[in-house]
Amino acid sequence: MRRVAISGASGLVGRALRKRLEADGMEVVAMVRSRDREGIYWSVERGELDEEALSEVDAVVHLAGESLAASRWTKAQKRRILESRVKGTELIAGALAKMELGPGTLICASAVGYYGDTGSQWVDETSASGEGFLAEVCRAWEGACEPARGAGVRVVNTRFGVITSSQGGALDKMKLPFKMGVGGPMGSGGQYMSWVALEDVVGALRWLLLESQLEGPVNVVSPNPVTNAGFAKTLGKAMHRPAVVPTPGFALKVALGSEMAEEMLLKGQRVRPKRLQDEGYTFEHPEVEEALREAVKG
Repeated sequence: MRRVAISGASGLVGRALRKRLEADGMEVVAMVRSRDREGIYWSVERGELDEEALSEVDAVVHLAGESLAASRWTKAQKRRILESRVKGTELIAGALAKMELGPGTLICASAVGYYGDTGSQWVDETSASGEGFLAEVCRAWEGACEPARGAGVRVVNTRFGVITSSQGGALDKMKLPFKMGVGGPMGSGGQYMSWVALEDVVGALRWLLLESQLEGPVNVVSPNPVTNAGFAKTLGKAMHRPAVVPTPGFALKVALGSEMAEEMLLKGQRVRPKRLQDEGYTFEHPEVEEALREAVKG
């Protein structure tokens, strides 16, 4: 494999993946929204994609999508979240399905929200999808890959957990109250967080591109999920700050809206990366304490 196209190449995962693949000697081509920029042009809004340019790469890693936490989940915002993922994936998968010669692999982002709220029950890639908006989005997102899969493209749906990184992302927002000395668990604190270090997101994506022939859903999470309270305690320790001030569930619902607060913060998933483990992937940061220590250095 020599040339890889990445959508969302300017995002947290896309930037880190590009750096890693280029260090391996591969050429990375960004999928861009302007014809004036270097890369493979595509526009979800216009339904346009430079299929000729896309046909010249060996694999596509599709990461682009509206941020889940950009604003409150109004009906319009929920529609943007869903359509940005489904329409973008349909555009890429449809193009791949028409190509006689083109990329043989499509790795498409998804999320552990696919499983809904699982409480303390372990789930893996064989588990059914759950209920709620995020589960609905993930089902539609993954389903949009079917044209490519049906045409013989190897499709991998990477279900990401909460990514810890010193370079930004969700952890930046989590760190702020701890810096102010008012950090702590959210709601009851008993909900599980399936987290993963950015280094392992990149490592798993690289491994799926170069060393594995896995297809279908792959959970990209640490093998050691923790409760929200456990995560808060460990983050506070890593930052040398207290982690004793809980944020009541009702306050989160007032601030974010009930549905957004429930699905993103007050409920969770206890997810096992079974397929990665079974196939021999070795995690760089399997324990949350080490991962957060590294992540707060930035």
